[in-house]
Amino acid sequence: MYEYKDSGFVPADTRHWVAGRLRPRWEVVLGFVGMIVYVPFWIALTAVVLAGVIVVLFLSEIVEAVSDSGERKLNALADGMLERLRMPRWCVTWPELRHEGDAAYYRARVDKVVGRWTARASAPKKPKKPAPPVECEITWRNYRGVGGHYVVEAATAQGWELRPSDPRDSVRLWWSAATDGGAHEGTAV
Repeated sequence: MYEYKDSGFVPADTRHWVAGRLRPRWEVVLGFVGMIVYVPFWIALTAVVLAGVIVVLFLSEIVEAVSDSGERKLNALADGMLERLRMPRWCVTWPELRHEGDAAYYRARVDKVVGRWTARASAPKKPKKPAPPVECEITWRNYRGVGGHYVVEAATAQGWELRPSDPRDSVRLWWSAATDGGAHEGTAV
């Protein structure tokens, strides 16, 4: 079904590449209300975690003078703390509440996200600036109503290649023009 050219990647379970189940209205409303209650807690938790990350990074600067491996461990700890700040999957945002079951909304959402990544990846490299991104990740929340297969279709039409992905969480993509010397640069394929 979908291939990752470098390693012969083929998803083991293709049922996860289709759209998520249509949730009952009560479940969507309950998720939205739960999110409203959870968001203030999440904001407070984010402030605490960011303060902790600043402390950990400050300690890593001090430890850097003594131990290189200690600095790596502290940096990994800071990265792990920041990774846990994602909004839980059960949360339902206002647009998701309004558009549950609307495949056209999710197709437009995927097209918009892939278009933004394409614009960033196809931008010319500026001197003394970081190179444009060559890899991206589209989260499940963006394609829940149409499935990961639509992300792959929309992205390959714009010059992206599929990377090993778990469509229950996200679809990872690689900008193919980055490997072929920029032959597709600035154009949709």
